[in-house]
Amino acid sequence: MKVLKLSAQGLPQSWISLEQAVTHYACGEVRWELGTQIALFRGGHNAQTGLQSQIAVSSIIGTRGVPDINPFELQPSLTNAKLFQRDRGICAYCGGHFHEEDLTREHIVPVAHHGANHWMNVVTACRACNHRKASRTPEQARMPLLYAPYVPSLWEDFILRNRRILADQMDFLMAHVPRTSRLLH
Repeated sequence: MKVLKLSAQGLPQSWISLEQAVTHYACGEVRWELGTQIALFRGGHNAQTGLQSQIAVSSIIGTRGVPDINPFELQPSLTNAKLFQRDRGICAYCGGHFHEEDLTREHIVPVAHHGANHWMNVVTACRACNHRKASRTPEQARMPLLYAPYVPSLWEDFILRNRRILADQMDFLMAHVPRTSRLLH
């Protein structure tokens, strides 16, 4: 189970472990919380009061400080898992819906033709379509694209990074994705 760590301004920073979240709480770095309580950590007993220390961890936390980088200038890393999820497991050529193990990363402009390994040059394809297209462009192969590639937004990237997102975390992230996002449809 992961905690969604946000900047104090509410911009996603990272998915962190419960233990990392407890460290933020213990150091007084949590400025605000959203979502539900997902864990309760118990510590030692106070010698004077006899009370046991506790830290309740929420599913979403906003932490102190200002990020050193502009998150909107970041390019999300490209992985097959995130690509297949961005494209909803649908082959860009035949339109079939496939399981992840039956999908491939397809370069629109093939690597053999100096095509880049970048979000705007890759789509999801089934193995049969990828083999049929080979090292040709869609035009050369007479295989038009059924959808256009795009670079995921910061919010979409956080959704694509984590397969086990809690409902309140997903609601928070989905409220910020662009209206044109393929994740909404």
